[in-house]
Amino acid sequence: MFKSLKLYTCATIDLSGVLDSLADFGYKRQETVLEEGDFARRGEILDVFPFAFELPVRIELSLDQIASIKTFNPKDGSPLWEHKMVIILPVKKAHPLKTIPFSEDLPLENFVDLNIGDYVVHTQHGIGRFLGLERVKSGEKPRDCLVIEYDSQEKLYVPVSQMHLVQRYIAFHTRRPKLYRLGSKEWLRTKERARRGIRKLAWELLSLQAMRLSVSGFAFSADTQWQREFEETFTFTETPGQIKAVQEVKEDMQSPRPMDRLLCGDVGYGKTEVAMRAAFKALMDNKQVAYLVPTTILAEQHYQNFSARLKDFPINIQMLSRFKTKSEQDEIARALAEGSADIVIGTHRLLSDDVKFKDLGLVIIDEEQRFGVKAKEKLKSLRLACDVLTLTATPIPRTLYMSLMGAKNLSVINTPPENRLPIKTVVVEYDPDLIRQAITRELQRKGQIYFVHNRVQDIEKVKEKISSLLPSGTRIAIGHGQMHSSDLEKVILDFLKAKIDILVCTMIIESGIDIPNVNTIIVNNAHQFGLSDMHQLRGRVGRFDRPAYAYYMVPRKEMLDSDAKKRLDAIQEYSELGAGFKIAMQDLEIRGAGNLLGVEQHGFIAAVGFDLYCRLLREAVGALKKEGVKNANS
Repeated sequence: MFKSLKLYTCATIDLSGVLDSLADFGYKRQETVLEEGDFARRGEILDVFPFAFELPVRIELSLDQIASIKTFNPKDGSPLWEHKMVIILPVKKAHPLKTIPFSEDLPLENFVDLNIGDYVVHTQHGIGRFLGLERVKSGEKPRDCLVIEYDSQEKLYVPVSQMHLVQRYIAFHTRRPKLYRLGSKEWLRTKERARRGIRKLAWELLSLQAMRLSVSGFAFSADTQWQREFEETFTFTETPGQIKAVQEVKEDMQSPRPMDRLLCGDVGYGKTEVAMRAAFKALMDNKQVAYLVPTTILAEQHYQNFSARLKDFPINIQMLSRFKTKSEQDEIARALAEGSADIVIGTHRLLSDDVKFKDLGLVIIDEEQRFGVKAKEKLKSLRLACDVLTLTATPIPRTLYMSLMGAKNLSVINTPPENRLPIKTVVVEYDPDLIRQAITRELQRKGQIYFVHNRVQDIEKVKEKISSLLPSGTRIAIGHGQMHSSDLEKVILDFLKAKIDILVCTMIIESGIDIPNVNTIIVNNAHQFGLSDMHQLRGRVGRFDRPAYAYYMVPRKEMLDSDAKKRLDAIQEYSELGAGFKIAMQDLEIRGAGNLLGVEQHGFIAAVGFDLYCRLLREAVGALKKEGVKNANS
C-alpha cells in the first residue's frame, strides 16, 4: 500500500520501468533537478531528487546495470558521497480534490478546508454535497460559483462572494447525513429545533461564567524590573502570537477575577515560554506556582529548563514526580506547605491530598485532556481559588466550545517560530534498509533519532535489530515507563546531553519533550496509534532550523482496517506548520466524538453540522448577554 523504489549498485534494472515508477510516485521530469520531486535523464545518467532528501542523487548506468549512486551538489554537479543503495519514496501529493480555504466568518481561523465530494451545510438551504467550482454566466459577466447537489439531484449555485454561507458538514460520526430538498421548510424546522436546544446550553455556559466572575481573586502587580530581565533571557525572537498571548495572560492576572485561560498553539509554537513568563509574574508577588504535566519525562525537562532560566534569581524550584524518592517527595511537600518552595513542577502527584500550598497563586496545566477523572475534579476546585492557565496543542471539544463561547478565555498562538520548517512526513511499509538510510543520514549531520516502539515486551529485541543495521560504534539506549525511575532519568539526561545517538522508546516522549538536536523520528507499527498521538510524536522533531523527518512504518503486506488507513492518510496530508487543529478535527471525524456535550447536544451537532452548531451557540450566547443587560437596566 505504501510503496518505495529501491536501487542498488551493480543491480540490473529496466530503466524505462524505473522512469515509469518515478512518474507514478509523483516525480516530474525536468532538464535539471533543483527541488524535491524532480528527475532528469541524460544518456546513462539518471538524476533524482528524492522526497525527504536534502540533496539529489546521481545514478550512473553501464548499459542496464547501476555503476554508482552518489549524492551530488545541484549547484555545480560535484559528487559529495557514494551509496551502495538508495530508497526513493513517493512525493507527497497534493490532495486530489480542489480545496478552498474559508490549534473570517468562521468561529476559528482556518477552521476547515472544503473538498469536492464533501457534505456541506448552507445556512439557508441545509445539507447537500459539494460538487466543485463552476463558472456561471450571470448577466454579461461570468462568475465563479460553488455547486451543491441536494436531494433528487437538485443543484444550488452559490457565488464565491457568498461562500461564507457554506461550511463543511462535520458531525463526528460515520453515518451519511440526510440531504434536503431545495425550497423545503424541513431544514428551517430542523435549524429552529437546534437553535432552541442550543440556547439551553448557552444559558448553562453563561451561568458557569457568571459564577467564576463573581469570585474575587488576587490582582497581580504590574511587571517588575526583574520580570523584564527574566524575559530578556529568552534566547529566541518572540513570535507575534507569543507576544499577544503573553499580554492577554498578564491582563488576566492583573485583574481581580481568577484567570481561567486556554492557550492553544501547535506543537513547538512556544506555549511553554508564555507559561514561564506567567509563572515568573506570580512569583514576583510572592505567590507559589504549580506546573502540572502529564509525564515524568516532561516534568524532568521543564525542571531543567526552569532551573536554567531562573538560576540568577532567588527562587526555590522543585520537581515532584516518581523520579524522586519517598523521603524526597515528603520533603518537597513540607516545603510547599511552609512556603519555602516557590514553584513546583510535577505530574498528577501534585494533586495528591498530602500536597498543600501555603499561598498558591497560579496553576499551569499542560494538556489537561491527558489527566484522569479524579485529577480533573481536583482541578475544578483549584479554578475557583487561584489563576489557571491551560496549555494545549489539540483542544478537546468541550474546552474548545467553552472558549469560543466566552466561558473560558482563549489565546491562540498561530505563528510558527522563526526559521521553523514543515516536517517531511513519510508513511511506508516497514523496511530495514529504509531505517538504515534514515538513521545514517541523520547521524551524518551529527543529529539524534527517536525510534518509537510502543511495546515494552519486545523493545529489547527491536533495539538489537536496529543495532545490527548500523556501525558498531552507534550509541543506542532504551527508554520506557516501566524502567526504574533513576535508570529512566539517567537515559533521558544522557540523551539530552547527546551521549546517546538513538533512543528506542515508547510513547513516553509524546508530550512536550524538546531536544532540538533530534530531527528524525521513526514510528514502528504506526497503524496502532491514534491520529493526535502521531501528530504529538511528530512534534518531537523539527524544533530547530534544519529539515526534520517523520517516518510512520506499517507491517509489510498486512491488511489495515479503514480507520487506520484514514489516520495514516491524514498524518501525511496534514503535515504543514500549524496543522494541529485540523488533525484534532480529523481524529474526531474518524473515531466519532461520542458524548461530547450530552446526548441532546450531540444530536443537534448531527442535525446541523459542527460549524453551524458553533455559530448558533455563539449567536445564543450573544443574545442572552444582551437580554441580561436589558433586564439589569429595567
